Amino acid sequence: MANIEDFLNQEEQQEIIKAIQKAERNTSGEIRVHIEKSSGKDALNQATKVFDFLKMDNTRERNGVLIYVAIDTRDLVILGDIGINDVVPSDFWESTKDAIISEFKNGDYKKGLIDGILTAGEQLKSHFPFKKGRGNELPDDISFG
Repeated sequence: MANIEDFLNQEEQQEIIKAIQKAERNTSGEIRVHIEKSSGKDALNQATKVFDFLKMDNTRERNGVLIYVAIDTRDLVILGDIGINDVVPSDFWESTKDAIISEFKNGDYKKGLIDGILTAGEQLKSHFPFKKGRGNELPDDISFG
C-alpha cells in the first residue's frame, strides 16, 4: 500500500476516533489505534514498543488497549495492559483480532477497526465502569508511525 490514506481516508479516520470516544464513554478504560507501514521482523515486539511509547500503561487501573496495525507487513496485534488482561477471557484478544481480520479481508478496514474498538469497549465497560471525576487519561486520536 502506498500510504496511510490508501488504508484509511480522513473521513474514515474521524469515524474511528468517534468509535473510540463511544467505546470509552462508559468506562475508565482507554483504547488507542496505531497504524504504520511495517512492523519489521517482529510485530509483537514492535507493538510492545508502541504500547510503551504511547504510555498505554499510564492509566490508573492499567486498563489501556492498543490496536496495532502494520499495513505493508499485514500485521495486527491487540495488546491489553495487565488490568484488562487479568479479567477478559483468555481467548478474547485473539477472537477480537480474528473478527477485525475478517473485515480486513473484505477490504473494509474501517469496519474492522470499529468493530474491534467497540468489542474492546464492551469488555472495558463491563470490568471498568466509568467513575465520576475521572477524565480521559490518553488521547483518542489515531497515532501513526
